[in-house]
Amino acid sequence: MFKSIINLCFPKVCYACLNLLNDNTDTICINCRHDLPVTNFHFDNNDTVKKVLYGRAKVENGTALFRFEKKGLVQQLIHGLKYKGYENIGFFLGNWLGGELKTIKNYNAIDIVIPVPLHKSKLKKRGYNQVEKFGQQIAKSLDIVYKDDVLIKITNTKSQVIKKRLARWNYSDTLFALQNETSIENKHILLVDDLITTGATLEACITVLNKAKNIKISIATMAIA
Repeated sequence: MFKSIINLCFPKVCYACLNLLNDNTDTICINCRHDLPVTNFHFDNNDTVKKVLYGRAKVENGTALFRFEKKGLVQQLIHGLKYKGYENIGFFLGNWLGGELKTIKNYNAIDIVIPVPLHKSKLKKRGYNQVEKFGQQIAKSLDIVYKDDVLIKITNTKSQVIKKRLARWNYSDTLFALQNETSIENKHILLVDDLITTGATLEACITVLNKAKNIKISIATMAIA
């Protein structure tokens, strides 16, 4: 009865379609879960994510949970996560992808999960890194360490979505820096982000991480455009 009263006053809605959720559903409704454009890259051994970075950064494994489409369900989810404070979306998607990755041999060789960082001013404004809970839940599923004190963003930039690729080229040393370098030496890192488009941000992060000795890097994102 108490739960029903709470739901009446503060109804739960699907973060994808914004329709009301029933009592047995959380975060995303059954219909939207069925309609979300999953890639299955990690199950199919598909190299699509690796090909985005081909010739620019070496990646051991790469996957994205969904395909991103303008005005689609995935855009609605990522927008809600980044700009509306719906952190549960990151938790939900991390559980989803983490549960799948733990069944795959290549991803069980990973030692550390590291998120693409936010600049401290943007972090203060938003209050959280939108990939934090996503990364934490993947790390929990793989039973490995989540570290957000290694890769830091030292330059605040406008949204990368509106920048042309040429304007974003060769900026890793001005955007990101490495600290606690010895903590990742000889490790296999899973670098996580929300969306991969041209791959420029991930490339910049990988360039900086590669300053550490004898590391391997794999990638997991919520979506790929």
